[in-house]
Amino acid sequence: TNPKKAGVVALFYPDESQLTNLLLILRNTYPGVHSNQIGFPGGKAEKKDKNLLETALRETHEEVGVKPGDIQIIRALSEIYIPPSNFEVRPYIGLYDKGQAFVKQQDEVEELVEVPLIDFMDDSKMITQILTTSYADNIKVPAFKLKGYTVWGATAMMLSEIKELFKQVL
Repeated sequence: TNPKKAGVVALFYPDESQLTNLLLILRNTYPGVHSNQIGFPGGKAEKKDKNLLETALRETHEEVGVKPGDIQIIRALSEIYIPPSNFEVRPYIGLYDKGQAFVKQQDEVEELVEVPLIDFMDDSKMITQILTTSYADNIKVPAFKLKGYTVWGATAMMLSEIKELFKQVL
């Protein structure tokens, strides 16, 4: 009941070779259920935010250094509820074409994970893995294997929605 609200951005951008990439982040290790997990830039809504899009853009700027005005939002995705942390998250698909380097926020972001679109769309990157989570031991979960990381849970669900949308237009 009464979930906290958050907004995140699935940020697509061209690399030096003009190939499309997706930016994910590896969160720092901290005492919490999402410690050291792969996710999208974004985070918790604050009272000053007008809406969850503003939250997603503000948090993306804080975590990876991309100014809100430099992101073209394509569309919102389905909200997703995350039981272990009691968050309801609104993801957005955004495009960033400024070519300026990302600047990670040291206290929240361990690593920037830049995933080529061709890898993201490769069905062989979808796996099933047995994991121990904050709420269950040895459970079988669908996941993506991207850049050496296992991406599962809410982030994998959001990625699946994005992938299905892309398949409709590609």
